Amino acid sequence: MSPISIRDVTTDPQLFGGMFGGKSWAAWRALLFGFFGLTLTDDEAELFKAITGREALPLWPMDELWLVVGRRGGKSQNAALLAVFLAALHDYTDRLSPGEVATVMVLAADRKQARAVFRYVSGLLHSNPMLERLIVREDKETIELSNRTVIEISTASFRSVRGYTLAAVIADEIAFWRSEDSANPDYEIINALRPAMATLDGKLIALSSPYAKRGELWENYRRYFGKEDRSILVAQADSMTMNPKLPPRVVAAAMERDQAAALAEYMAQFRSDLEAFVTREAVEACVVPGRYELPNLSTNRYRAFVDPSGGSADSMTLAIAHEERRDKQTITVIDAVREVKPPFSPEAVVTDFCALLKGYRISTVTGDRYGGEWCREPFKKQGIKYELSAKPRSDLYRDMLPLINSGQIELLDHDKTVNQLCSLERRTARSGKDSIDHAPGAHDDIANSVAGVAANRIGHVWDYKSLL
Repeated sequence: MSPISIRDVTTDPQLFGGMFGGKSWAAWRALLFGFFGLTLTDDEAELFKAITGREALPLWPMDELWLVVGRRGGKSQNAALLAVFLAALHDYTDRLSPGEVATVMVLAADRKQARAVFRYVSGLLHSNPMLERLIVREDKETIELSNRTVIEISTASFRSVRGYTLAAVIADEIAFWRSEDSANPDYEIINALRPAMATLDGKLIALSSPYAKRGELWENYRRYFGKEDRSILVAQADSMTMNPKLPPRVVAAAMERDQAAALAEYMAQFRSDLEAFVTREAVEACVVPGRYELPNLSTNRYRAFVDPSGGSADSMTLAIAHEERRDKQTITVIDAVREVKPPFSPEAVVTDFCALLKGYRISTVTGDRYGGEWCREPFKKQGIKYELSAKPRSDLYRDMLPLINSGQIELLDHDKTVNQLCSLERRTARSGKDSIDHAPGAHDDIANSVAGVAANRIGHVWDYKSLL
């Protein structure tokens, strides 16, 4: 009996031909047929070449498929189809050791997002009586099949993906993977995954609507789109090419609201209005290795900045700094950084922060305008005056940039501070005005406090030696 191909799966009514066999899925079928090295019809070949930018058709199955596809283009449905195809309709038992299972892993920025694909996977399996009988066990994050294959969802973390034998990986919305443990989470995760796929000739399916011109999606697009590579296939297509049923008015309305965003979200174009705020090399050059916190010294005049939070979503952070005069330059020195992750009691955090502030002889703290009087009162009760920052966070980041680029700031050896600063983005609006903020799904709570305390320099640096 010949093995079941992806063409069979998408066209046979006894499998999923009723779902994926119509005209609206023609572009997806052509792409997947080519990826698995199947012979294409003339119409399929034309679609394949248009989506991949290639002149020649592939003659063999490929290892990696990188999909740059607009929103509502059918990415999640086809990712689920591939997960079912590679898990339920393949036999890996001859390459598995006793007790070992083959895993098809669905990765996303968080479990909530991964479950969107997982629900499609479960729905496909249960919609077909033959495949449904393969299910041995199922919960919210795992489906175990009787052929020693498991479909499992996980968050995008290079620590959580190790130790598996992988038949396939579905990397969902990879352009938006963020991690405070790493400045390049997508790169590190993919590097950790590739060895786990080696013994089973596993497939990597990375799909996303595009974002900024950085990260693994951009790098693979830049290197392989339109190139005749033997193992890596890159495709790029707008939402309506991949999903002709998407109403044109949806795209038109998005273009009217925000053209730059719509070009990325629906037209699958990498954004040209975004760039990194600061280079990692510049930030790391300001880090003092092995310095995690500095003690209070009577010769220093300290100040602080707090980024408050209500305790349910964002961290509450605090940074303390002072100035030193060296070689006719004023150097801002970060002395301490604190972060409290949610959930927490804001009043309890304020009490702890105030104890630290008093330890550095600080009676006034500056912070942003979050919550208005909510912030003033708990600090006032602890004997600390809370002043509102005169500048928004975007301006604070802008004012800190010269300090970083000139080396006039000393940062603590604190990975989260470095990673958050390196993840900041400069966005140019249609008006031409720049704004600086964290990327979607990322955080900048620590970076905001550090920028606030760095940008609000004390005008006069005390020269205590002259007073002796």
